Amino acid sequence: MTASLPPDVQAVFDRFITAELTTVDHVGQPITWPVTPYYAPGESRIDVTTGLGYPKKANDARANPLVALLFSDPTGSGLGEPPMVLVQGSAQVDDLDLQANRERYARESAQKLPEASVLRAPDPIKRFLGWYYNRIYIHVRPERIYVWPDGDISGEPALYDTHMEEVRSGHSEEPPRFHANPHGGVSDWNQRIREIGTRYPTAVLSIVCPDGFPFAIRVPVHLDEAARWIRIEGAPEGIPFQPGLACLTAHQHDERFTWWRNFQLRGDLVSVDGGWALVPRKVLSGLEAPPSRLEMVRATVGKVPRLHRTAKRELARRGG
Repeated sequence: MTASLPPDVQAVFDRFITAELTTVDHVGQPITWPVTPYYAPGESRIDVTTGLGYPKKANDARANPLVALLFSDPTGSGLGEPPMVLVQGSAQVDDLDLQANRERYARESAQKLPEASVLRAPDPIKRFLGWYYNRIYIHVRPERIYVWPDGDISGEPALYDTHMEEVRSGHSEEPPRFHANPHGGVSDWNQRIREIGTRYPTAVLSIVCPDGFPFAIRVPVHLDEAARWIRIEGAPEGIPFQPGLACLTAHQHDERFTWWRNFQLRGDLVSVDGGWALVPRKVLSGLEAPPSRLEMVRATVGKVPRLHRTAKRELARRGG
């Protein structure tokens, strides 16, 4: 399918440093994290990876293969005013040969992110960092592709689709379709939320559509501390918003990918005064590498024991 797409869309797949992968967990919660996409022009799939120490993306995609991959941040791509592109597709998890995956990841990440080599551990140290360097690949085969020219979400997107039976040939059973209602409860509020609307004037909002596919789009956001919610500004027409579980993901990185930050808010999407707002129920930080080395150590060191334990458990489960 991708071979027939316009060249500017294929260039987005090929040259973007990050994309936003959305999976849906067992309770119907969409979960979005930034990932690095790997694509060869004309290929039928887009590949992303996750470390063995944080396999939730892969586990969720295995349980429910309907995923979304949004290309909304062109930083470092070298592309001027590229389109915003959303891929809805079927995921296949590849973790049968972790050694082959590790070697492939080392090769492809060095090619795609050559200047990020300053962050890569020396080879003798890598054996202690299996939670990161042992990779699980997720192959995303597009079923529907939405394209907003110049990244302008106020306009009507172009839509490209394919024959779903061809894409889903490897799936004998469709996952159940359901829509999770808002959970309610106490709003989670911490200092990171104050970065919304300041450090991050836009963020990626993800929901689950009535057909079961996640849908993600980058939108302007405004923090309302008094109401304890994040207002979604300029939500485009035609997006299938409805009250339910949603995720708001904020991330940024430099042109060379020598540092990055990210966190997400999971919560309830609610209708407010003719618009929409996210009431955060859970605030989560991802794996980060802030610009300051001291910040980087602080952001990572507390997570390493848990990541190591998870990787050890996952490796044992696979007979490693």
